[in-house]
Amino acid sequence: MNTPTPLDISPLWVQSLPATVQAGFPSPAEDHAVTRLDLMAQLIKHPQATFMLRVRGDSMKDAGILDGSVVLVDKAIQPRNGHVVVACIDNEYLCKYFVERAGRVRLKAANNTYPDITPKDGQTLEIWGVVVASILQHKC
Repeated sequence: MNTPTPLDISPLWVQSLPATVQAGFPSPAEDHAVTRLDLMAQLIKHPQATFMLRVRGDSMKDAGILDGSVVLVDKAIQPRNGHVVVACIDNEYLCKYFVERAGRVRLKAANNTYPDITPKDGQTLEIWGVVVASILQHKC
């Protein structure tokens, strides 16, 4: 896997409707005035410290990060308990929940079929950054 590099950011303007869409029962129609917003400005707060990676596997599926998702990772954010992070243990990249208790870090999957990962003595753990968004492209 190549070492992640920061994104070169330029505005990506998309149309935005001032409405929400129901995933359950339909709601009455709203006035659908269209505005434009910069998608990159919405997703990326630290452009020089942000990179993206494609996720493989289903260990984070219950967090909505599915196989094939692209995650935006911000290296400028200090990880806290409950953040989804990209970590590297002995040159193996992982996407997991960050849990720290009594100075010990544990990486937790969002799929109960996967065990927690606690780095052993002598292993190198690096937190590459905090996942700020995930994008799953649907086939159409």
